[in-house]
Amino acid sequence: MTERTPLDRAYEFITEDDDRSCLAIPEEACKEVPRNFFLNTGNGALTKLAEQIASPGLVLPWLLASIGAPTAIAGWLIPIKDSGSLLPQLVVSSRIRAFAIRKWFWVAAGITQSAALALMLPAVALLPPTGAGLAILVLLGIFSIASGVGSIAFKEVMAKTIPKGRRGRLLALRSTIGGILTLGAGLLLRLFVKDDADTGVYILLVAIASALWFGASLIFAIMIEPAGATQGGRNAIAEARHGLHLLRASRGLRRFLYARALLLSIPLALPFYALLARDLPGATISSLGIFIIANAFAQIVASPVWGRFADASARLVMAASGLLATLASFGAIAITLLPDEWQNAWTFSPLLFLLGVAYAGARLGRKTYIVDAAPETERPLYVAVANTSIGLLIFVAGLFGLLAEFAGVRITIGALAACSLLGVIASLAMPEADNFE
Repeated sequence: MTERTPLDRAYEFITEDDDRSCLAIPEEACKEVPRNFFLNTGNGALTKLAEQIASPGLVLPWLLASIGAPTAIAGWLIPIKDSGSLLPQLVVSSRIRAFAIRKWFWVAAGITQSAALALMLPAVALLPPTGAGLAILVLLGIFSIASGVGSIAFKEVMAKTIPKGRRGRLLALRSTIGGILTLGAGLLLRLFVKDDADTGVYILLVAIASALWFGASLIFAIMIEPAGATQGGRNAIAEARHGLHLLRASRGLRRFLYARALLLSIPLALPFYALLARDLPGATISSLGIFIIANAFAQIVASPVWGRFADASARLVMAASGLLATLASFGAIAITLLPDEWQNAWTFSPLLFLLGVAYAGARLGRKTYIVDAAPETERPLYVAVANTSIGLLIFVAGLFGLLAEFAGVRITIGALAACSLLGVIASLAMPEADNFE
């Protein structure tokens, strides 16, 4: 009997896996599971923190505003970030499948993301405001395309190195540690960054995020990945054709996409929550720190719970997340009906916390579901078809911005709550991952 190492014991403690289950991974990968589990966790901790301190929804808009870039440029940050990371995946999935070892795609993607963030710094320093803003958009587009490539490679490597039934807990641990680090970053910003902070603070945050992405790439590079199947590779046109055939033939995939599309309303609600919070009578600029801390707590608290449930039933996690988001949205609307003295960051932040918990569940649930449900040889294609389809829908999400402009933020949040509720129904209509067809 092989003597257990401290790493083995730590893995068994966290996953409650005393007999070292190796379900749905190659036999040769079994002995490396603890090492890969903790390397993957470290990689996730760095990337989660990097995503927050150079967030296109928070830090980059403030950076653009501080240099005097046109407001219209900031409006393109989120669409470029999301669509850029999702749309190209169908094209590159066949390329990834042609290689027996796929971790190097993630490593290359991570280094590209690090470089894209690093190049934003001279753009801000050397170009006029409009030129710097446009350069940031181009670099963010490159960053997002690399993110899309990394997404496929990550799911494929996880499926070959982490046993089925333990992947939800891995994703949860990554999010939890990332949430703790984000909480620390939020507290530091709350304590040391003043309202009159200059551009240098935001440049420093982007520089640190660039270093974190590079470090995460080094960690991913030393994971031990067994060789995978390479047969059945197709070119981009054949891949797109096969993807369309897959959508027509797989009822389970279609139902998953219906649910995922409707639950897209959860992250889409976040900027409207921010707009609503900004207009509360008791809100001040210091409220932003409170909201960052609330979001970090949501990651810390939610991820371990969702991870355990996702390993049992990822579709029920998606349904529960949609229901929680619906309740949070109705609560956010109700806050605006209270007396002015009750409308402040302290009363609103619990609702932002609930939305963060819901988003963590929806994200973790759908990631676990597609990895567990997809056939091994076609997993990259399933992931790519799902992400490309959702990437196309993101452009439609701009209609919610028009709705907010003409009907108001409260009406928009109500409409998104209705979509979340429909997402609950769609999630319950999905088959369990083990019965996927």
